[in-house]
Formats: sequence, structure tokens, C-alpha cells
Amino acid sequence: MNVASNNPVGAELKQEIKRVIVDACELAIAPESIGDDDLLIGSESALGLDSLDALQAAVALSKRFGRRIHDGNHARRVMRSVNTLAEFIEGR
Repeated sequence: MNVASNNPVGAELKQEIKRVIVDACELAIAPESIGDDDLLIGSESALGLDSLDALQAAVALSKRFGRRIHDGNHARRVMRSVNTLAEFIEGR
């Protein structure tokens, strides 16, 4: 059975991505407070995620959605925002 067939799509997918990130990084915020285009990582991120948080989130997202996020440039591109993560998970 394909893991992707159990995955939500669209708005549901984005909400699930936010929930996974909040849980994995133990953030004290509501998942809904994360905007779809908000920067997730780096000094300009409202979430203040560092490289360790990014790694924890990447592992949790990979486990949940069955898509491996690679190191380096790939991770920075894919994990830029909830929208870029959704596109990656949907295979776009």
C-alpha cells in the first residue's frame, strides 16, 4: 500500500504539516498560527527554528508522509515554508 494514499491533501495537508512541526519541535504555539508562506527556519523565521529543530522536523515529516527530505540545499529549499513542504509531499 502506498503511504501517500493515506496522506491528506490541500488545506488538510498544510494543517497536518504544521501540527507535525509543532509537535516535533515542541513549540508552545497553535499550529494554526503558522502561515502557509511563513519562513520556517533561519533568523527571519517567526518560529525561531534552528538546524536541530529543522532536523527533528524533517525526520518527523518523513515518518508521517513517507517522503525523505535530503540534507543541505534540498532541505533548505523544501523546508522554506509550509507551502513548499506541501508541494514536496504532493510530489510537485
